[in-house]
Amino acid sequence: MNKNLKLTISICSVILLFSLSILISKSNNQESVIQISSNIDLSNKKIEWGIKREKNHKQPDIGSKNKELIEKYNGLAMGNKESKNVYLTFDLGYEAGYTENILNTLKENNVKAAFFITAHYANTAPDTVKRMINEGHIVGNHTVNHKSMPGLTEEQIKSELMNLHSAVYEKFRI
Repeated sequence: MNKNLKLTISICSVILLFSLSILISKSNNQESVIQISSNIDLSNKKIEWGIKREKNHKQPDIGSKNKELIEKYNGLAMGNKESKNVYLTFDLGYEAGYTENILNTLKENNVKAAFFITAHYANTAPDTVKRMINEGHIVGNHTVNHKSMPGLTEEQIKSELMNLHSAVYEKFRI
């Protein structure tokens, strides 16, 4: 075979393999869509959540996909960069023993925050949860077990959310 023919066959083989790998990847990564009772189709495709820190005290970048989802569902993640508000939220799925000190500091400064709790936290620190409620903080639902939702069925998602909701409502009469 001449050199040009070998080169052409090699290039075509690489393009074919690349194209096949893209098609296989797309078919393996197709997101499924779940139907919820409000007749809205929602994707259960996993996305990463996080921020990219910026220099000079500029507002962090939350990423284009996250921003798109937040805007689509009228959410709030970063607030308005023109206003000087700070939103304090605490994830108590992984409590490290600082919550009482945080609550003391918030109380001393007349500041309210949002605390997202799991069932474990509600069961092991009920006095702290009651204090949060009594001091006017938001107690948010961080699910029963802090599972990754995209891998769950609709019934499992409902159970993760509603079982904690019901338990907190009953236990603390919110």
